[in-house]
Amino acid sequence: MSVAEYLDRTVKVDDREFLIRIMRMANGCFISVSEGNLHKIGSLNVSLRGSMGVNTAKVIPSKYDSVFLNMVSERIASLVNGICITSLYTASALDLKTMKSLMESITSAIGVAHGSS
Repeated sequence: MSVAEYLDRTVKVDDREFLIRIMRMANGCFISVSEGNLHKIGSLNVSLRGSMGVNTAKVIPSKYDSVFLNMVSERIASLVNGICITSLYTASALDLKTMKSLMESITSAIGVAHGSS
């Protein structure tokens, strides 16, 4: 796989560490965000960009951060003009600073994967 198809990043915010893995496909992407040092499957959303906007299905509901999970999934589906499958595993609820850092890291990675930014 080329760099544009597969990206791994680590984001540290205060005393928390998150692993971000992005796999790009021709019609969308899979994004995994895991707290800690192991990739884990957590809450799962699927968003699809269509002619009438973005539709989202919650496959595995989030215990802590459903709004953040929806926001990531829908924003990236819009950016890639396709499907975004997003998994989020966290040990506890995210604060605003952490959400902003994760969102910036994900959107910049998607921009790199598209050849922009």
